[in-house]
Amino acid sequence: MKKKIAFITGIGGQDGSYLTEYLLKKNYKVYGIIRRNSVIEHQKSRLDHLNNKINVSYGDLLNESSLHNLLRKIKPHEIYNLAAQSHVKISFEIPQFTIKTNALGVVNILEAYRLNCPKAKFYQASSSEMFGRSVDKDGYQRETTPFQPTSPYGCAKVFAFNIVKHYRIAYKLFASNGILFNHESPRRGSNFVTNKVVKTAVKIKLGLEKKLELGNIHAFRDWGHSKDYVEAMRLILNYKKADDWVIATGQTRSVKQMTEYVFNKLRLNKKKHIFINKKYFRPEELKYLRGDSSKAKKYLKWKPKYKFEKMLDEMIDFWMDHFQHN
Repeated sequence: MKKKIAFITGIGGQDGSYLTEYLLKKNYKVYGIIRRNSVIEHQKSRLDHLNNKINVSYGDLLNESSLHNLLRKIKPHEIYNLAAQSHVKISFEIPQFTIKTNALGVVNILEAYRLNCPKAKFYQASSSEMFGRSVDKDGYQRETTPFQPTSPYGCAKVFAFNIVKHYRIAYKLFASNGILFNHESPRRGSNFVTNKVVKTAVKIKLGLEKKLELGNIHAFRDWGHSKDYVEAMRLILNYKKADDWVIATGQTRSVKQMTEYVFNKLRLNKKKHIFINKKYFRPEELKYLRGDSSKAKKYLKWKPKYKFEKMLDEMIDFWMDHFQHN
């Protein structure tokens, strides 16, 4: 049986690396691009163990000709567009770059897809940040909830979501959006709050750090594990028709609750080590996210396997091992 070919942008990120592992297990041939200057902490190690099994080249969503050349050559069956400037707080500091990459970049890859391999299936990594202040009366956000983004990142993602829908309708392409709520793992960058909290707490426990500085600890988020969410991506592309899907756990917790769990697990004194610093607040705060993935559960038969506590325990174990052996 001929192997399916997948093309992943942002293959070096958290989701890209887990998706690559998952697709290899499903007997795919995997190609991907990584931005030349996107190497962050342990980014290389996310893919090092897969080097001889995958085909990775340097590329960029803003380089149209390279996207056309790659898709013309590879002729993938599935395209997963995960590349983005993915940090919400940073999007306030570099709005132009965020919007170029997360909005215009999506147009570039859609055009390359439309012109070179229109029979392929296309997945766009949308985001719960698109909902912003908008919450349904029952306290959830779902596919029908209006978008009211509260950051340049969220605004760019709304554009990308809509342009994907436009290409689906106008050009009859199999182009789907996955509206993924927050999802974490040991591979998350340390500038994201979950891994920042876990990594710093472990360093405090080992005597390598004295304090953890946080911004708005009363922000509520719906946190899942990246491994569960990349499985949903493949299910979305293997459904009978292109559509838009919310992927979430349906549970919400505050940054304060998440931090307390980590500190209690490590038996650390919260009052002694945790400090609030105004510089970590966003110009416009997003207070509450909680996703309803009933549609994905019903039609894709998807549901998360990881419990919130298990995910945090895995992250604690990762950083404890990292600092004790490096």
